[in-house]
Amino acid sequence: MSRSPAPTLTGVERTFHAGEVIVTKTDLKGRITYANDIFQRASAVTERQALGQPHNFIRHPDMPRSVFKLMWDTISAGQELFAYVVNRAMNGDHYWVYAHVTPSFNDAGEIIGYHSNRREPDRQILERDIIPFYAQLRDVETAAASPKQALAAGSEAIAACLAKHNVEYDEFICTLGQGQRRDYR
Repeated sequence: MSRSPAPTLTGVERTFHAGEVIVTKTDLKGRITYANDIFQRASAVTERQALGQPHNFIRHPDMPRSVFKLMWDTISAGQELFAYVVNRAMNGDHYWVYAHVTPSFNDAGEIIGYHSNRREPDRQILERDIIPFYAQLRDVETAAASPKQALAAGSEAIAACLAKHNVEYDEFICTLGQGQRRDYR
């Protein structure tokens, strides 16, 4: 699939069933090497269209880039990451996921790619915590003078939030469902 202009956003949210798991695998550069049928359905693509594409071809413009930077920094260091992500389907719809992204290793312990399982997110956590937090991050990123400064400012905002709550990112994400309302400002 050649890179075509991003589809116009429809504002329509796609969903998938609670028992379904979206699975993709990528190479070291983030190009898709495997995409299960649930990913294809959620993203409105065929397997042929998905394979070889950079995974960010489904990036939704409302998704803060600083969260993706955190993800890449974490998984390229050999660690796993959990994150809430909003993606854009090829028809302009969107869908939210709770992602678990891990590096894949060869027998020598070298990273050879990445694997992501995505499940249906908790709607209450999205509404109460993630959507407001991501809106704040986007505001910070948008106010910056350049893309590089935007990424740095968003990353600093994430770090400040974690410091304020005295938690690491994984603990922050994993404790959201425990009913604690977070103050992100």
